[in-house]
Amino acid sequence: MSATNLEVRCTLGDEIRSLDHGYGGLFDLGHPLLNRIADSFVKAAGIGAVQAVAREAYFTAVEGASRDTPPEIGGAKNHHAFPSVLKGGNNKSSVEALIKNTGKESMQWGFAAGVYSGLTYGLREARGVHDWRNSALAGAITGAALAMTTKDHSHDHVIQCAITGAAISTAANLLTGIF
Repeated sequence: MSATNLEVRCTLGDEIRSLDHGYGGLFDLGHPLLNRIADSFVKAAGIGAVQAVAREAYFTAVEGASRDTPPEIGGAKNHHAFPSVLKGGNNKSSVEALIKNTGKESMQWGFAAGVYSGLTYGLREARGVHDWRNSALAGAITGAALAMTTKDHSHDHVIQCAITGAAISTAANLLTGIF
């Protein structure tokens, strides 16, 4: 291996590492808040899309394997998140449903990450400190906002999602220094 290839690899490695330190994100929209929101949205939306497609592949494989065995009486409910059109029939409609649902889920992941990132940045700038209180408030607002994107956005559901968001983000903030 020549020295030139090694230099290129080190430079590429440095570029990838710089995405995590300071702000060397994917976007430069002119303001750090906008940059963080857009960067978080895009990264989380990509993760959401991969997760949605992987989950669909898993359920397709499990359903294909279960056709060979008789169904259990009183077995667990199918927690298939995608509509029944994906279970077969017309391949065109199955692919369209997969794309539509993957897009919806990736938008939800991106929305949650963008809101959370924007809130934590804004709270840190406003209060001058980044602590568990910022994380708790940002998690609660993000959880409530995410609950509003679901079909069941009753008062109880919104409150539960806000509490869950606050608890998860606070725990993540508090455990950051431990591990």
